[in-house]
Amino acid sequence: MNKYHEILKKVLSKGKVQENKKGNITYLINQKITLSKGDLLDILEDHNVARRKLKDELSLFVSGERSTEAYRTAGITWWDYCGPILVNSYPTYFEQLPRLIERINKEKRNSKNYVLFLGSTNAESNQQPCLSLIQFQIDGGKLILTAYQRSSDANLGLPADIYHLYLISKQINVPLKSITLFLGNVHVYHNNIDSTHQLLNGETVKFSLNVD
Repeated sequence: MNKYHEILKKVLSKGKVQENKKGNITYLINQKITLSKGDLLDILEDHNVARRKLKDELSLFVSGERSTEAYRTAGITWWDYCGPILVNSYPTYFEQLPRLIERINKEKRNSKNYVLFLGSTNAESNQQPCLSLIQFQIDGGKLILTAYQRSSDANLGLPADIYHLYLISKQINVPLKSITLFLGNVHVYHNNIDSTHQLLNGETVKFSLNVD
């Protein structure tokens, strides 16, 4: 069982139940998952993620693209509920990423913690980023990437964020040592519980998107 599946199993077995306007959830607070390169390969080989769409999505984010029509043209329809424009969402903050990566690759300072913050307190948004912070540290010639997620849909959001972080790490000209995610609230929506059990039993499943 890979580390992603382990966190799914832990949520199902130890999680608390909460009513949510997008659907009831079973959740855990303040969880941590650390992934080596081997762990990442295990997850990406064992779990079906939409690699092409997620790669295209990240490219649109870093280009600052806010039009949901542009995402739809790339086959990405999960932002349709936000309306025509992503307001103060991922592109607003990810468009700063290329300059930050350029700086990291130029400096490669062991003593420097490079940070990308996502989201702004009290800013109007139709989809506040669930991924709130990405920190890049170089230690002993290896890259350690740390991320904080305020809210993590364990079925759809978490594997997508893991893959995005992996793609981002590949743009740093330093060998990757690990990616660690701190999950403020990690949860499974109740309409996806049966499918989650099926996934853990080795079956191929498709999860439902929960939106306002």
